[in-house]
Amino acid sequence: MMDIPRDKVCILIPTLNEEPTIGTLIKHFLNCGYSDILVIDGNSTDKTRDIAKDAGARVIIQEGKGKGAAFIQAISYISQPYVVLIDGDNTYDPEDTDALVEPLLKGHDQVIGNRLIKTNNVAFNRLNLFGNQILNWLFKVGHGSYLYDILTGYRSFTLESLQRMRLYEQGFGIETEISSEAIRNDDKIAVIPVSYGMRIGTETKLDPVHDGIKIARTIYRLAKMNNPMFYFGLIGLTFLLAGGLIGIYIVIDWFKNIDHLPLTILTIMLVIVGLQVIMFGIQSDIQLANQREFINEIRRLKKER
Repeated sequence: MMDIPRDKVCILIPTLNEEPTIGTLIKHFLNCGYSDILVIDGNSTDKTRDIAKDAGARVIIQEGKGKGAAFIQAISYISQPYVVLIDGDNTYDPEDTDALVEPLLKGHDQVIGNRLIKTNNVAFNRLNLFGNQILNWLFKVGHGSYLYDILTGYRSFTLESLQRMRLYEQGFGIETEISSEAIRNDDKIAVIPVSYGMRIGTETKLDPVHDGIKIARTIYRLAKMNNPMFYFGLIGLTFLLAGGLIGIYIVIDWFKNIDHLPLTILTIMLVIVGLQVIMFGIQSDIQLANQREFINEIRRLKKER
């Protein structure tokens, strides 16, 4: 493994009531040689902030609410060229941080810590594991890239890549938005296996069903920026399917000498709208491809200079 400039890495830890684990986590990072540790706290009601300060971290209080809001706010406080994002519940191993930073030194823009390879079976219940796999597949379909573990809370970035991102998600959808923005910006992404253990002393803040549905909706909503053909095509196909089903009903009744003029008009309108939406998706897809080619050309020219 190459030498890691740990003094040029900011460890970013969003927290909310992580009293049992935050001190141990920070000390572990310090022992690993990472001295710039930034804790952004979502107004914890326990001693999280005091423990973090005493352990040696910089602590700022979050202005908004939610993990996404914390991450977005924290970016403006970071000056180091490399950033490692990690949850404060001590489920991730700081010993993996060097492996997360190394690809950045080789030219990658973001590194994703894949929990689904090295994880002990007890760390994920079957529902969570199945949900993660479904959401990763949905992301691949909607965004055209399979990133193995889009919901991981252990990632590394170059500061430059973070500053290019347009982030708005306030809650747990932030990991999905980060992944989506990396695809939109055509960032160079590496995926490496990381350890993931059981939560100790704190309850999970993630509702598998409720938050899973919200994340799935976020994946679909963000797809219009990365894969407009998928986004608008699905809408168009819905109109076509509705028109087709009504059309079948009309034809069946037509053979019975029953006319449905209003429904016939509705069917034609649904089919026309569906085709128009699909055509809009195709046009948007072409425009996106041209835009990406233009951006890549600008980046190439900058590198040559």
